[in-house]
Amino acid sequence: MNTVVDARPRTTAWVTRLVAVVVAVLLWWLLTSVIAGPESLLREFAPQHVPGALGDLFDRGVLGSDIAASMWRLLVGLLIAVTVGVPLGLLLGLHTATEYAVAPVVQFLRMISPLSWAPIAVALFGIGHEPVIFLVAAASVWPIVLNTAAGVRAIDPGLMLVARSFGATRREQLTSVVLPAIRGPVQSGFRIGLGIAWVVLVPAEMLGVRSGLGYQILNARDQLAYDEVMAVIVVIGLIGFVLDTLARALLDRR
Repeated sequence: MNTVVDARPRTTAWVTRLVAVVVAVLLWWLLTSVIAGPESLLREFAPQHVPGALGDLFDRGVLGSDIAASMWRLLVGLLIAVTVGVPLGLLLGLHTATEYAVAPVVQFLRMISPLSWAPIAVALFGIGHEPVIFLVAAASVWPIVLNTAAGVRAIDPGLMLVARSFGATRREQLTSVVLPAIRGPVQSGFRIGLGIAWVVLVPAEMLGVRSGLGYQILNARDQLAYDEVMAVIVVIGLIGFVLDTLARALLDRR
């Protein structure tokens, strides 16, 4: 009996989500197929064209490879962001004087749109994977830095005193007290950074690379294949939703 009762709210939540999706698709169809005039370009973006466009993209073998290229750039960029962001956040959180000194620089840099660095990235790295990865890392590093630093500052000073009273070295304090305590904030920063990175990745792939979902949008647009443009946009949204759902499920489980 308890299992049935506990399952009802979860079932209701999924039903409401499904209804919301159906309503969104219906509004999309109304806008592009009913409200739009017979000669309107909006009709090319109607939802009924998406399945066929997806089939064509898969049949040509481009969509799968583009998804793989985008995911690879995303993962490498996030790895760089974590590698840089966690140590920097630890430094800022553990050393108040350092944080006070560099706070204006950090706030200045994080308020710059990552895509603003695109010309510099292309000038430094040329056309290819490198500038895209750089922009992804630049976009996702700041949530990791700030959440890590905030997690360190939130540690109970009493825990550090207890560790020192037992003769723990600084390295032991870091590994036994600080790192376990900041796991939650670091995970939250990673999830936020993941979302930002995915949003930045697509326009970053319009910088001259010859693969990726962002490139495929430009390629379809240049061919006036607006149904394929819409299909790739739907794929981008679905992958972003899946990534966020997986990150939330995996990180909340730990």
